[in-house]
Amino acid sequence: MRFSGFMIDMDGTVYKGGNKIEGADEFISCLRSEGIPFVFLTNNSAYPRKHYLDKLLSMGFDVSMENVLTSTVATIRFLLSERPGKKVYPIASPGVVADLEEAGLTMEYEHPDIVLLAFDRTITYDKINAGYRFLMGGAELIATHPDDLCPTEDSYDVDIGPFIRFFEQMCGIKATVIGKPNGLMLEMAAREMGVDPKGAVMVGDRLYTDM
Repeated sequence: MRFSGFMIDMDGTVYKGGNKIEGADEFISCLRSEGIPFVFLTNNSAYPRKHYLDKLLSMGFDVSMENVLTSTVATIRFLLSERPGKKVYPIASPGVVADLEEAGLTMEYEHPDIVLLAFDRTITYDKINAGYRFLMGGAELIATHPDDLCPTEDSYDVDIGPFIRFFEQMCGIKATVIGKPNGLMLEMAAREMGVDPKGAVMVGDRLYTDM
């Protein structure tokens, strides 16, 4: 079979935490040599896009920025195209907030239209309470991805899935979730490669987010 391109998950698929999974870089080199397009996909929205590029490069992967698509990037594109002009309250790390602002989104800390939930390792009780109050006041909840857990070197960290359900239950709302397995992100990846998504292969480690 001849595949149009490969969409490749990162956490738990080509590395776990800071440890590269054996053979993953050779697989990417094989795709390069065969001229098969590929994009690395990650739902992890804890860091800016460049962080993931630098991590892959440090592990010996032959990649460039156009080979990396994060749920944060997908969410930014969604907000710009589907929620133009809306003001955002970010529950996100400082680096991700900087990416949001650089993309042209307006951050708002008093009367936002949207509460944006990312994988925030700097989350505080104050952020949670502020998000709750904004949502009860009519703001929309948008989450970068649905993962319950994020792989580490030897275990897992709690991801944002439980926080999504917390806000949904407490506020009686339903979140809009952008990352995998939402087809929106996969369609973006296909466009990045310039291929038909029907012929692309998704490589991942968990059925509930990757397939």
